[in-house]
Amino acid sequence: MTQDSRDHADKANESPKGAWPDAPLPQHLPLAQTPTASVAGRTLAQSTHQWRTRSSPVRADAPNVLIIMLDDVGFAHADTVGGAIHTPTLSRIADTGLRYNAFHTTAICSATRASLLTGRNHHRVESGTITEFASDFDGYTGEIPKSSATIAEVLKHYGYSTAAFGKWHNTPALQTSAAGPFDRWPTGCGFDHFYGFIAAETSQYQPSLYRNTTPIEAPSDPTYHLSEDLAAQARRWLREQHALTPDKPFFMYWAPGAVHGPHQVFSEWSDKYKGKFDAGWDAYREQAFRRQVEMGWIPADSQLTPRPDTLAAWESLPEAERKYQARLMEVYAGFLEHADVQAGKVIDELERLGLRDNTLVFYVLSDNGASAEGAGGTINEILSISGVPVPFAQQMKILEEEYGGLQALGGPKVANMYHAGWAWAGESPFQGTKLVAGYFGGTRVPMAVSWPKGIAADAAVRGQFHHVNDIAPTIYELIGIAPPATVNGVTQDPLDGLSLAYSFADASAPTRKAQQYFEIFGSRGIYADGWMASVFGPRLPWLSATAAAYANWHPNEDVWKLYRLGSDYSQATDVAGQHPEKLAELQRKFDEEARANHVYPIGAGLGPLLNPSARIGTTQTEWHFNLEVTRLPEFCAPNLRARSNKVSLDVEVPAMGEGVLYALGGVAGGLVLYMDAGHLHYEYNSLSVMRTKLRSAGPIAAGPHRFELQTLLAGPAPGAPATLVMRVDGIEVARGTVPFTAPLCFTASETLDIGTNLGSPVSLDYYDRAPFRFNGCIGDVHIVYTP
Repeated sequence: MTQDSRDHADKANESPKGAWPDAPLPQHLPLAQTPTASVAGRTLAQSTHQWRTRSSPVRADAPNVLIIMLDDVGFAHADTVGGAIHTPTLSRIADTGLRYNAFHTTAICSATRASLLTGRNHHRVESGTITEFASDFDGYTGEIPKSSATIAEVLKHYGYSTAAFGKWHNTPALQTSAAGPFDRWPTGCGFDHFYGFIAAETSQYQPSLYRNTTPIEAPSDPTYHLSEDLAAQARRWLREQHALTPDKPFFMYWAPGAVHGPHQVFSEWSDKYKGKFDAGWDAYREQAFRRQVEMGWIPADSQLTPRPDTLAAWESLPEAERKYQARLMEVYAGFLEHADVQAGKVIDELERLGLRDNTLVFYVLSDNGASAEGAGGTINEILSISGVPVPFAQQMKILEEEYGGLQALGGPKVANMYHAGWAWAGESPFQGTKLVAGYFGGTRVPMAVSWPKGIAADAAVRGQFHHVNDIAPTIYELIGIAPPATVNGVTQDPLDGLSLAYSFADASAPTRKAQQYFEIFGSRGIYADGWMASVFGPRLPWLSATAAAYANWHPNEDVWKLYRLGSDYSQATDVAGQHPEKLAELQRKFDEEARANHVYPIGAGLGPLLNPSARIGTTQTEWHFNLEVTRLPEFCAPNLRARSNKVSLDVEVPAMGEGVLYALGGVAGGLVLYMDAGHLHYEYNSLSVMRTKLRSAGPIAAGPHRFELQTLLAGPAPGAPATLVMRVDGIEVARGTVPFTAPLCFTASETLDIGTNLGSPVSLDYYDRAPFRFNGCIGDVHIVYTP
């Protein structure tokens, strides 16, 4: 532990300055009729003893609370705020309440969710990056401290029922296996009930799901979609709560994986948008900007920032590619509308149960800006995230030959994601996208708040500067409680957020939030009293992330820019040259905030991206598994994809053996050893674009055998080729070469399974037979890393 770590731990046990006073917690009242000594001589039937009555820790009309938050949506995508994609539920919440056009996130998933749920800055709660990139730097461990209790934990103590549905992404990656610990899973963070997925993303058709801490499998049903399931589960929970505890308020966090990649939705939703994006992203951005101004969603004097030179102009694309890129956007649009409609089903249930009027709803359209991680448009987003360039022509050839062409986009067999141009266009009028913390394209998202019983609807747009850490104190104020100074015996850190309730009755009320810092992957900025100082950072999210891009980056050499937001809504005009003293002042403020919140070293979140070995991971080099091992997350499993290793299995093979012996990953990328018609097969699925297959020449005779698959990497470089050797009873039966290995991961949420292939199948050859369980017996599965 570093000295900073020890200091931080010591401070967690002190009473922080400005801590909220202890609030009353549920307690028993005195007995209605106090027993006396004479009771001992009475029979039970003669006793006048009555049940104790319980006091309510909150007022009887305390509101229910619902937070809806989608994923990776742009500021100018929804038609509610000037975009082209229909979002009836966002409009419904805004029309019955208030809308905010200067509300901010952190620019990345885990960080925003941690900040929202705790009311603290993201580095303060150890969430300076996503959980998969956690490291040992203070501020980046991915472990939300118990000194920063979540909204759910606090409200649970005040008598609320609590539930979370959808994406979590706040459990350290190494703590996501069956071994736990589970104290940083949703049910360990105050939620009575959880239904959803733990990782950054998952398949919408074959998701890696959990009910509380137990893995469950989605039904094998071609009509299944995760967003619909999450709405159905939420509605069921609401009905149960209303039937069994009608006097108990609830807190629900409904955060589906939509519209994070992969972009997957039924074609009938995408087909609604056929032809609507044929003019391209440059035209879309200009059209959206005009609508934003006409609607009054953004100030009339806003400036539309230009497309960066590093992003292709639509007109520069050949006609064949335009059709592909337009279809990718149609899929995204259908996905967004579909998700919003599912959110509407939850609102419908509230109305049906008579709960809508007294439910405080926050609809935060996104956890960050639109994602440019699809780079040039892709059939597998992990390709660009891993820095693996695959030209359009090659991707299109694979799409047509293996998946059925453009009609496969949005379906279960591909993990497609749209071109970064669509993300940039959807951020009108701003410069950045997701991952850019210093500019509003990465952080500024639409938000609507509605509470019919407590907030008068008003169409005037609220422009007060606010942040996701402001939602928790707003909830506490409206419920009428003070956040406790201790929770479960742990002294609490003060909240960093500030209630925005003051803005409910007055659209023009001056902003009360004086200051807020931002930092993700070295992109950083600070807002203070109407000014914004910004550094774009070393990473252009729309270009493939490679170590070379950061090799010569030195944070101290970054050039800061300055913006006066009162007259420059979109950060279009840098005034650093005219106000050097103001810029210096804001830089000092950023340094103070960075030191107080454990932000340093700047760019620490990039460490595991540049050097995967620096990521927090298991130190094991040898494992023994059996059939009981399934749903072991890839980040907790042995690294069979990008490290030299040998897997040996003791197998009792039946006549014409078939089924999966072990599988890691899914249809978007993975590896699998299986039998089919008696033959032994191995496939390494290199992120959907290359498949290396081995097959024994003849069938394997019935009886006991030792199978072995050895992987020999050509070198230490990320993505290095690998030689594969398959043996039966010590005799080589097949050999091949993997052109490139997946450097970071196969997927975000798929798993290692022994004797079956749960989730999406790695190989298309048994896709329709999944999970394709092995019909023989598997004994010891021995895995060891080799030099």
